[in-house]
Amino acid sequence: MAPLPPRGLVPSLLWCLSLFLSLPGPVWLQPSPPPHPSPRAEPHPCHTCRALVDNFNKGLERTIRDNFGGGNTAWEEEKLSKYKDSETRLVEVLEGVCSRSDFECHRLLELSEELVENWWFHRQQEAPDLFQWLCSDSLKLCCPSGTFGPSCLPCPGGTERPCGGYGQCEGEGTRGGSGHCDCQAGYGGEACGQCGLGYFEAERNSSHLRVLVLVPAARDLRNPIVCSARKAGPCITSSV
Repeated sequence: MAPLPPRGLVPSLLWCLSLFLSLPGPVWLQPSPPPHPSPRAEPHPCHTCRALVDNFNKGLERTIRDNFGGGNTAWEEEKLSKYKDSETRLVEVLEGVCSRSDFECHRLLELSEELVENWWFHRQQEAPDLFQWLCSDSLKLCCPSGTFGPSCLPCPGGTERPCGGYGQCEGEGTRGGSGHCDCQAGYGGEACGQCGLGYFEAERNSSHLRVLVLVPAARDLRNPIVCSARKAGPCITSSV
């Protein structure tokens, strides 16, 4: 049985108010749930490998500095020579290549630790560039600059000036990506070598293109003056 309201005006009002507050409020009065954080984009394994090698090289510099006092005694030189390529130094360097919270770095180090040891003891002389040997040649995570994808194909525009220098080649330097050029504002075409919509050529030479924006009245590419000017090459105008 539901409790009866108390007698009297004031007690009854207080009882009704408490009952009202105990009920779930309308949707628009209820607090909205906290927004879900967007998932953090994981770095490409090539970028993780590059960071690992960069920290490895920093560790090499640190360990030499910490273990060499700057003297010229034969004893110190002999000590440094033995330490330079020792397992002790390798362990000290590897302990500092990944931060505690960098899960991707730790996972990659676990997968490649035997390769790193092989390079350290047997391959340094023939392959002094650890990044090239580990990340590109052995793990096949990275590509040379200006190339992309599993086969390291050239980016549109060529390896010297990917996307004509006016855009970003998706996946450049990695074994992923589509190689599509994300052109800067004002540029378009497969290799960013053309004017974008609403722009026209201001200057062009064998390697560079400069674009200017059209005034609103001339943005329609069906305008015969604009079209003929674009076909003719550089346009001279003060309407920018």
